[in-house]
Amino acid sequence: MSLLSWTVEAQAQLETAAHLAKLLDSPAQVNEPDDVRLVGRASRCAGEVQVKQLGMWRYVINTAHNLEEVTALCERLDCGFAVGMTMSRSGLVSDDWEIKRDCAQAGSPLRECLSFSVITFSQKGLFRELKCSDSVRLLNGSSLCSGRLEVKSNQSWSSVCETDFDQQDAEVVCRQLGCGPPSVLQGALYGEVEAPVWSKEFQCGGHESALLDCRSSGSARNSCSPGKAVGLTCSDPVRLVGGASRCSGTLEVNYLRQWSPVDVSDWSLKGAASVCAHLDCGSAVSVRRTKATGFYPLTVRSDCVKSGSALRTCTTFMSSSSMIKLNCTDSVRLLNGSSLCSGRLEVKSDQSWSSVCEADFDQQDAEVVCRELGCGPPSVLQGALYGEVEAPVWSKEFQCGGHESALLDCRSSGSARNSCSPGKAVGLTCSEPVRLVGGAHRCAGTLKVKHLGEWRPVDVSDWTLEEAAVVCEQLDCGLAVSVGHRVESSDLPVWVMRPDCVQVGSSLRDCATSNDSSSIVNITCSDLLVQPVISLSSNDGVSEAQQQGFRVSRSSNFTISCFIQPQYPGGSFQLTFNKAYKYTQAAVNHSAHFLFPAAEPAHQGNYSCVYHVHVFFHNVSSESRLLSVVVSDHTGLTVRVILLPLILLLENIVLYFCCKEEAEVQQTGAH
Repeated sequence: MSLLSWTVEAQAQLETAAHLAKLLDSPAQVNEPDDVRLVGRASRCAGEVQVKQLGMWRYVINTAHNLEEVTALCERLDCGFAVGMTMSRSGLVSDDWEIKRDCAQAGSPLRECLSFSVITFSQKGLFRELKCSDSVRLLNGSSLCSGRLEVKSNQSWSSVCETDFDQQDAEVVCRQLGCGPPSVLQGALYGEVEAPVWSKEFQCGGHESALLDCRSSGSARNSCSPGKAVGLTCSDPVRLVGGASRCSGTLEVNYLRQWSPVDVSDWSLKGAASVCAHLDCGSAVSVRRTKATGFYPLTVRSDCVKSGSALRTCTTFMSSSSMIKLNCTDSVRLLNGSSLCSGRLEVKSDQSWSSVCEADFDQQDAEVVCRELGCGPPSVLQGALYGEVEAPVWSKEFQCGGHESALLDCRSSGSARNSCSPGKAVGLTCSEPVRLVGGAHRCAGTLKVKHLGEWRPVDVSDWTLEEAAVVCEQLDCGLAVSVGHRVESSDLPVWVMRPDCVQVGSSLRDCATSNDSSSIVNITCSDLLVQPVISLSSNDGVSEAQQQGFRVSRSSNFTISCFIQPQYPGGSFQLTFNKAYKYTQAAVNHSAHFLFPAAEPAHQGNYSCVYHVHVFFHNVSSESRLLSVVVSDHTGLTVRVILLPLILLLENIVLYFCCKEEAEVQQTGAH
C-alpha cells in the first residue's frame, strides 16, 4: 500500500472513530424515528440504500443479506417485495452503516439494526443497491414467489378477484417479481379477499414487464365473491445445466433476469434434495463444489434453504470462485424414509411418478435401486414399511439381473397389473456405508464413509460425543467413548459433515460435502473390545451335556478361567455368578483363574467373565458367553454301586437254597 493510500485510509478511520465517539456521547439522539430511502434511480422503490441517523443520510455498505431479509426494507418503504440486489460504487465517503442480519426482518426498529462499519480505503463507496416490486406483492405465502396477490395504486394496496385474472396475467406478475413461470393459480389458496378490491379485469398479453402496464377492462367491479382472491405460486427459477440430463449439472439461478451459477459453501445431499424435488428429479445422489472459470457465481445461504425457502430467495449478491455441481436421479426416488436411502419406492415414466407393488419387486431389483441412488446394498425389503400404495401403480413386474445401473434398464414382464393389494407398496432400506478403520477393533479408528463408490475419511472439526454417538449406533458398537482428530502431512479428499446435520437416526452420507483437508476424525466406541473366552477345568474330569451344561463332582475342586485376546495392557476380570455374586481378579497375561476347592450344589448356575480396562480416559468392558455348571453327587452313586451287587448275591443265595429244598422234598415223596 502506498503512503498516500495509507494516509487516506488512516484519516478515514480516524473520522469513523470520532463519529462513533459522538454517537456514544449522544444517547438521546439515537432514539429518533427510523428513516430509510433508496436513491439514484427513477423510482423511489429502487436505488442505493441510505439510512438517516443523527440528521444525516448515510449509505448502507455491502452486507451479505438475501432477498428475504431485505424485503423488510421494501415493506418499510411501502414498496412491495425485494426483487433484486446488486452492488454499486458511489463517491468516497467517510462513514457508513451496516444492517445486522435477521434484525430488520424480525420487525425491530431499524436504528436498533444498525452497526457502524470500519472499512478499508479500497472498500469505500461499495454500497448495496436494492430494487423493490413497486406495485405488486404476494402475501401469506411460503416464499417471496407465492401468496395472495395485491396490487398498489394511488398509495393503496388492493386485493384482486380471481375472475379478473388469468394465466397470462400471472406470467407478468411472476416475471415482475423476478420469479419463474406460474405453477399454481387458484382462488383463496392463501386467504380470502380483503378490502379494497381491484375494480377492473386485467387483460395482459403475457409479455409485459409489469402488471400495471397491461390493459384493463372498461367496466368496474364493486365486489368479489368470498374465496375468490387470486392465490398465485410462481416457480423457483432454478436449473441444472451441462450434465447428461436435465437432472444433473451445474446449479444455476435466474437472478435479475440472468442465469448465473451459485455457490453453497457447506451444502450436503440433504440440502440439495430440495433442488432435486423442485426439478421433479427424484433423489439427490451427489453434490460437490468445483472451481468457477471466467465468472463469479452468486452465493446461497444453506441455513436459508433448510428452512424451506425458495433457492432464489436465499441468494445473495456475493462473488465466489466456486460453483455447485449436482446429480439427481432421473427416474427413481424413496419417500417418507429417515434418509435418502430409505422409503417407499416410486418410479417415474412419461413425466408421472408411480408406486411399485411388492409382488413385482425382489432382492435383485432392490440391489439395482440402491446402486442407482448411490447407497449401500439393500438391508430391508418389506411391503408398506413406509406407507401404503398410492395411485398410479407401476403396471409390470421388474426382472433385473442385479448388475444394471438403473431400474428402468431392467427387463420387465409382458403382462400388465391393474391393481395392487393394500399394504403391498415396496418399502426399501439401503445400508449405510460407514466404517472405522486402523484401530485395534472394528469399533475404534478413523471414520470413513463410502459415497459414489469411494471410501473417504471424514473431517469434522467441531464434532462432539453427541455426533460420534450416531456413528457408534450405526455400527452397533455401543456408546461413543472419544472423538478426536489426526493431522495428515498433506490434504486428502475428505467428506465434511456439519454437526447440526448429523443426528441419531440420520444418514451420514446425506450430510457429506466433498472437500480437501489434512484433518481427519478418529472415533472410539464403547464396544471396542473383543469378547473374552470362558472355560472350566476340574481334577476329576469334566463332561458337558447339550442341555445341562458342564458337570463336576461334588466335593471336587474346579477352576473357571477367563481369557481375552491381547489388545490393551492391564485391566481386570470379574466373574459373575447367576448375575448376583461377583469375584474380581487383576488380569495377568490377559487372563485370570478362579479356583473353587470343593464343589457344592450351591455352585450350580450360570457364570460369565467381564473384562474391564481403562483406555482413552474411559472405562470400557466386554462380557463373555454364559457357562452353565451342574454339580453331581458321586457319594450316593458309590453306595449304590457297592450295595447293588451284594443285594443281588443274597437274592441268588436265597433262591438257591429255596430251589434245593424244594428238590429234596420232591425226591422224598417219590420214594
